[in-house]
Amino acid sequence: MLAEADLSKPEKKWPLDLVRCEDCSLVQITETVPPESLFSDYAYFSSFSDTMVAHAKTVAMRLIEERELDQNSLAIEVASNDGYLLQWYHQAGIPVLGIEPAKNIAEVAIRDRGVDTISEFFGSEIATRLAGEGKQADVIHANNVLAHVADLNGVVAGFATLLKEHGRVIVEAPYLGALIDHAEFDTIYHEHLCYFSLTALTQLFAKHGLEIVNVEQLAIHGGSLRIFAAHAGTAKVETAVNDLLAEEAGWVFDESHHVQFARRVETLRKSLVECLSTLKNEGKRIVVYGASAKGSTLLNYFGIGRDLIDYVVDRSTVKQGRYTPGTHLAIHAPERLVVDQPDYCLLLTWNFSEEIMKQQQLYRERGGKFIIPIPEVHVA
Repeated sequence: MLAEADLSKPEKKWPLDLVRCEDCSLVQITETVPPESLFSDYAYFSSFSDTMVAHAKTVAMRLIEERELDQNSLAIEVASNDGYLLQWYHQAGIPVLGIEPAKNIAEVAIRDRGVDTISEFFGSEIATRLAGEGKQADVIHANNVLAHVADLNGVVAGFATLLKEHGRVIVEAPYLGALIDHAEFDTIYHEHLCYFSLTALTQLFAKHGLEIVNVEQLAIHGGSLRIFAAHAGTAKVETAVNDLLAEEAGWVFDESHHVQFARRVETLRKSLVECLSTLKNEGKRIVVYGASAKGSTLLNYFGIGRDLIDYVVDRSTVKQGRYTPGTHLAIHAPERLVVDQPDYCLLLTWNFSEEIMKQQQLYRERGGKFIIPIPEVHVA
């Protein structure tokens, strides 16, 4: 996000090209932006999303019960953000440790939620240090972070070092299969270096003595994988793992499958731009909900800017008063929708559409409509 003073300055830009490894199936972008530029002072706070907080509580309560955790256990989260997940372990009396590189967010976790948090980038070095201090974990969470790291091997090696003999690593990441099936191209941005299939994750974890023993497909974020990993040979591998690997064998190495995805994105671009242009020519006022990274990808790649959009609203107070990168749209609080009552709101955080439209019921009752762009353009 840009401050007003930044609008007259040149913006840094990086290529956004997507490639696939023919050997291991890993899909990734070709350019790595220095992580210090992206994460040291971060604008995304997980707790601004009610959906994310509820999602975190559910998985934490489940793991407490299944793993029989108590005051002698330890729950660690890598990229723990503002304590949105670890707070539930903490409230249950289970010791926790968050590892969060963004100092501004780590401070919120400590101050507001009592979650012990260290502000560092996670890797094998910090894992070795913590293990040497006796801080090995019964559960290690890594939600929506594995896609962000350049040193994948260092991070997964760190998991293996920190995990107790019979512990579990629980990783959630956007699923490549859902991205392709639903044309979720906006999930591709510079924070997301990699786009995982179970096939690729299985090979990655095996290199470090970890075995994926269960997998679940989740609807959150447009389609995610939740994997459960253990030290190899210490737990039974559930049938869900082999079933999904068999399913992926039919497409994960198929080049035509990936090419078709690119064609669908181009069709989507034409459809959305035509929709917005028609509405604008009819005199309709259009704004955006969601000053998200995925929204920046969509707006900039589709060439949608101030000629079509008046402004952006976002629930995050950290983003309000700032401007979107590339398109320079002003960001306001969502309450402006009811005050201003624009005709249409392009919902770029479509992965939280149910939550957002419920919050904006008054705007809708007064005639406001949401345009949801993915997987196909439709009005709600």
